[in-house]
Amino acid sequence: MTVNKPGADRSAKRRSEPEQLVLFKKRGGKRRGAGRPPKGKRSGSPHKERPFLHERYPVHVVLRVIGAVGNLRRRCVYQAIREATLTTARRENFRIVHLSIQRNHVHLLVEADDKKALASGMQGFQISAAKHLNAAISKGKPGPRRRGIVFPDRYHAEIITSPRQARHALNYVLSNWRKHKEDRKAPMSSWKIDWFSSAVMFPGWAEYGEEAFLWRGRETYEPLLVYQPKTWLLRVGWMRGGPPISYREVPSAKQVIDEGDDRTK
Repeated sequence: MTVNKPGADRSAKRRSEPEQLVLFKKRGGKRRGAGRPPKGKRSGSPHKERPFLHERYPVHVVLRVIGAVGNLRRRCVYQAIREATLTTARRENFRIVHLSIQRNHVHLLVEADDKKALASGMQGFQISAAKHLNAAISKGKPGPRRRGIVFPDRYHAEIITSPRQARHALNYVLSNWRKHKEDRKAPMSSWKIDWFSSAVMFPGWAEYGEEAFLWRGRETYEPLLVYQPKTWLLRVGWMRGGPPISYREVPSAKQVIDEGDDRTK
């Protein structure tokens, strides 16, 4: 007598029953719209694959910070970002050529050997900047030091490929404070250039004439550490993109501040 194992009949019955087709996929896997949604009021930069980057092309990068960090145009924040430029300067395949600090975002003009060097250099800069920013804004406040996210979204990057584009990028980054009307506020209304930027290191201002680096800050002023450009577009190519850049030129506004305006001092 053969004794069937317990459940053998049920197993055979289940095998003989038709299987139900899976009509809906389970969660997980690659699908459109998946992933963490962008944070903050702005949607941020879409997560598209970065385009190919050749070393002869500079890049305009924009980094935005979360609201908890507060106004970036403060001396302690300036020093924190300056420390990040010192850290980044150790890299050989990534260079910050110009930088400007606005209230809630930072503009950079950078050069990189390739797409990988750009990604690695920006990551290093953001990590260093976040570390020093958190320390700076926590100083003097009760409780533990602030930790966590500073740059919530993926950075925006625009590859510069023409003299006209290079000229626009230089003006846009170095005079971005005028675009945001920071030059109408005291004490900045008496400034010719933005001291929360690397504008003092730009030798191509139209007002310089034959005397480069005409404007100098206070004796205690420590400029941001930036590289002299190696790409042709940022060295001389931008000059073919239009007239010399005046400190009075407002980016994206097609206007120049009148000489009689107090903001030109």
